[in-house]
Amino acid sequence: MNLFSGIYQLQLLFLLTRDIHPLDLCNHDIIGQLYLFKTVVPGSRTPGHQENNNFCAVNINIGPGDCEWFAVPEQYWGAIHNLCEKNNVDYLTGSWWPDLETLYKEEIPVYRFIQRPGDLVWINAGTVHWVQAIGWCNNIAWNVGCMTARQYQLAVERYEFNRLCGVKSVVPMTHLSWQLAKNIKISDPGLFELIKHTLLRSLIQSQLTTDFLEKMNLTVKHHGKRPDDIAHSCHDCEIEVFNILFVLSQDKKLVVRCLDCARRMDSTLKTFIILSEYYIHELAEIFDKFQLQTVSFI
Repeated sequence: MNLFSGIYQLQLLFLLTRDIHPLDLCNHDIIGQLYLFKTVVPGSRTPGHQENNNFCAVNINIGPGDCEWFAVPEQYWGAIHNLCEKNNVDYLTGSWWPDLETLYKEEIPVYRFIQRPGDLVWINAGTVHWVQAIGWCNNIAWNVGCMTARQYQLAVERYEFNRLCGVKSVVPMTHLSWQLAKNIKISDPGLFELIKHTLLRSLIQSQLTTDFLEKMNLTVKHHGKRPDDIAHSCHDCEIEVFNILFVLSQDKKLVVRCLDCARRMDSTLKTFIILSEYYIHELAEIFDKFQLQTVSFI
């Protein structure tokens, strides 16, 4: 078995099925979702961070040297965020390397361990971690979307926190949630309720936006959405734009904006082509058909 066929077999351990991986439903490349193969020199560091939208990750060191890991449970990310603010460092986009003595004084637990060649490290949802190379290392890593209520909750929480901070979410959670509703049967009541809540919020937002545009006597053209169409983000603020797209030709390219940014450019919205990816009744039908699956044990 060669290296990459072995890694493929490992990936299958973390898939929901061999045919469907939750992150694949995003329909576009996610940084870190597939292989991240990197060669690092002794002393090089990966600064502190949480994975994209708090998703889990797998990291394999294929040597020849060792890596030293530091990890803090997800429950303490807020305390580390506060330390970053005290030191004028942006928690989400800045580069930071925590001082262990400071963490101990703040009663923040730290797991510290060595990853030797052949060792696999599982980064649980929301885990804060930072890594440094002790020797020459080659590491392969990828993100994993576990179908659990805890994973989904943390992903949505970071999605909303990113919106508040003006940071783009790598995983488009609204688009992903509708894809989950259409393609996957959910038997976990907690996960089902969380997804249903996201669907309801975005359905209401689509209806309110449609009503607003009708009152302004603006025409919304139905564009449709093919199964392989990507999720859209606003050109200006980079938040996810779901269903109702405000499109403008810019530098010979069609650029998508959200409602708020579009109104900042033109309060009448008459300079925009307004497209819808779904009819409201289509979303309502998906919402109604998304039901909790019962599991019987024989």
